[in-house]
Amino acid sequence: MIGYPSGSHSGGKISPMSFLDSFVENVRKYPDKVALEFLDPPLQRLTYAELEEQVNRTARYLQSRGVQRGDRVALQLSKCIEFILLHLATVRLGAISLPLNLAYPPDELKYFLEDSAAKLFFALETSKEKIQPNLSQLPELKECVFLNPSSPEEFDSLIAGSQTPSVGAPGYSIASDFNDTAVIIYTSGTTGRPKGAEITHGNLASNLQSLHEAWGWTPDDVLLHVLPIFHVHGLFVALHGALRAGATTLLMREFDAQRTLDFLSSGRCTVFMAVPTIHKRLLDLPNANQFDLSRVRLITSGSDRLPDETFKGFQQTFGYTLLERYGMTETGMNCSNPLNGERRIGSVGLPLPGVDVRIVNAETRAVLPVGEIGEVEIRGPNVFKGYWRQPEKTAESFSPDGWFKTGDLGYLEPDGYVTLCGRSKDLIISGGLNVYPPEVERVLVEHAAVSACAVIGCPDAEWGEKVTAVVTLTEGASVSGEELIRFCRERLAPYKSPKSIVFRESLPRNAMGKIQKAQLRNEVCQPGC
Repeated sequence: MIGYPSGSHSGGKISPMSFLDSFVENVRKYPDKVALEFLDPPLQRLTYAELEEQVNRTARYLQSRGVQRGDRVALQLSKCIEFILLHLATVRLGAISLPLNLAYPPDELKYFLEDSAAKLFFALETSKEKIQPNLSQLPELKECVFLNPSSPEEFDSLIAGSQTPSVGAPGYSIASDFNDTAVIIYTSGTTGRPKGAEITHGNLASNLQSLHEAWGWTPDDVLLHVLPIFHVHGLFVALHGALRAGATTLLMREFDAQRTLDFLSSGRCTVFMAVPTIHKRLLDLPNANQFDLSRVRLITSGSDRLPDETFKGFQQTFGYTLLERYGMTETGMNCSNPLNGERRIGSVGLPLPGVDVRIVNAETRAVLPVGEIGEVEIRGPNVFKGYWRQPEKTAESFSPDGWFKTGDLGYLEPDGYVTLCGRSKDLIISGGLNVYPPEVERVLVEHAAVSACAVIGCPDAEWGEKVTAVVTLTEGASVSGEELIRFCRERLAPYKSPKSIVFRESLPRNAMGKIQKAQLRNEVCQPGC
């Protein structure tokens, strides 16, 4: 037996409908229903029929600029309707959408455009001055279009010449094989340069169907969307998920904790997806316990480990048990705590329908028994095609029998729940013994003075690696490193307890709020520290 049986939430076979087919079907069913509504200026609202019309016009515009099947269209835009239209239109044409983080500086941006050989690039007008000098060095880039999302009429004018065929017009939508690449998402590049993960039409469709079944999506749902949309979580799981379900999406361009709780307690929203950092900011509001979230049926947490104190805090403050799930760029969503059933603290739940999970010894690749910690491997139609133009990296990422090596450490519980223990590269070996950072972090944040922390291993002549905790304190709190070390030693084995405490005002995080441990190791693990 290899891994835990697939389809833990249901025994049904996965035979996904195309994401774009399901979207068009919803256009036919609910033409006058609101599909997208932006809640802050510029205020915009599109029904399903209007969204379809705009996607069609945008697709015709892209065709007029020479975009063909397989071409890469890069998007470095804010959270705006233009981003959504260009993304959906690109995928509809059989071209490849390339969402890019606005935070990328010019040199990194040049790498992504060059590596992907993007043909067309859409960027913000406000970025023009810093971007333009590099564009002449990109011979495969045919055109860069600068947009101003604060003036939506400019984009309307840009695509105004496009003819709008009726929904499903013959010859309009370019048919794509399920194995064709739909989107390239670049990984964080914690080791070496970032790699472009090729996400196929089949990956998108199968994962959306699994989540539709596992989370009970319905056309009556209203999603409050506060996440970035250049990332798998905000783009695929949230936005695509709502459009696939025929639901309404309310979008906030920038996250605001107070406004978020106002909307969640208004009775209008039924679904909310966020990262642990956002959940903590909601809890930190002084009046948080005054908000009634009882009419929100689903609140998920992902993109980083959900701290135990945030899980418990949500229960105590809002009377709601967060649903933690597990995914990654290369696989979409893999596991989820159940919609109906135990949402287990510290666990990412059960494998989604159609997804197989197994735990192996990282060196021998032998499958490990229940309860033993090893590397998590994934198999299923959700697993990506490979890394863009990097066949060797792709081959290294799969086992000989076709399982994707996630690089995450974890174990299976007897009833099939999956518990993660951090990234394999974050594993600390101190004095020959394995130390799993999340276990130490869970203890540290129990101290009243600790606001957030990250545990890393720093090279050490005596121990091989020294368990080092980087800590930020709660406002107004004061505590010594020695006191925190004693606090840990009372609750952990000595070899697991930090040997060094480093205090910081803040921890480096990516756009999804995930702590960047590779950066911390570079900054903290210096000789003499």
